Amino acid sequence: MIFRNHWPNLAAALALTCAASAALIAEAQQPTFRSGTEVVSLFVTVADASGRLVPDLTMEDFEVQDNGKPQEIVYFENVVQPITAVVMLDTSGSMTASISLMKDAAEQFFLRLLPADRARVGAFNDRVEISAQFTSDRDSLIRDARDLGFGNSTRLWDAVATSLDELAGIEGRRVIVVFTDGADTGSRARFGNMMDRARADEVMVYAIGFESQFFNGQRVVRSEPDSGLRKIADETGGGYFHLQKTAELSPTFTRVAQELHAQYVMGFTPTLLDGKVHKLAVRVGKPGMTARARRSYVAATDKSKIQP
Repeated sequence: MIFRNHWPNLAAALALTCAASAALIAEAQQPTFRSGTEVVSLFVTVADASGRLVPDLTMEDFEVQDNGKPQEIVYFENVVQPITAVVMLDTSGSMTASISLMKDAAEQFFLRLLPADRARVGAFNDRVEISAQFTSDRDSLIRDARDLGFGNSTRLWDAVATSLDELAGIEGRRVIVVFTDGADTGSRARFGNMMDRARADEVMVYAIGFESQFFNGQRVVRSEPDSGLRKIADETGGGYFHLQKTAELSPTFTRVAQELHAQYVMGFTPTLLDGKVHKLAVRVGKPGMTARARRSYVAATDKSKIQP
């Protein structure tokens, strides 16, 4: 994809001013870090029995467990946290009839990004492509999504690997949103390795699986999304959505954006840094409410240092 800038100087100056403002907002919204305290952070989504997001809980409403043992919550915030996201879309042959609707749906996600958020958009088929840089420009992201190419295979886990590579080294909350209608075909990367990498890198994965109908050369068949999607989403604290109708596409991408801007952030000080994978559980004390967060972390000695 080719990026051009035809803005006059005044507009460019205004753009720089807006970018500086967005950076200040991001800095203000990020948790405060300092040396000396090892803290495991969690981003938590809470919904009631009807699936509505619950925005008004306090620290006392939560319990965090590390390997089954309750932990003291030493950090808690209920404010919007900026995200850096990679959105990866399946444009393989089985999606031919639905690609335009999928891109329309992804547009709903980009439209709901906040000034402090940044994103890139990519596609996977028999190859993986991704836009040139992270940006807060929603119009640019929408244009890039419209320009994505298409192919035959479904290199799903290669797309996740590329997303993790591009997110490596970026500070703050990192998210992958991946959409596919089929199982992986042709990837060099393997699901188990991607699960381990996402856990170690503390990247949240939102996965959308779509059952599409397509002609395979002999008959009309119905696709089945890769079973690893739900597993990696559950493990990393993202959401998994299994769709059967194109009418569900836009509401689902909208829901993902809403959840990412309605999450609680909390942290606890681990008592044992043994280099092993520890199981995590977050519970809400109020009836009818469920919490979703990452289910494990690596208890290494290089955990985030966060100001409680």
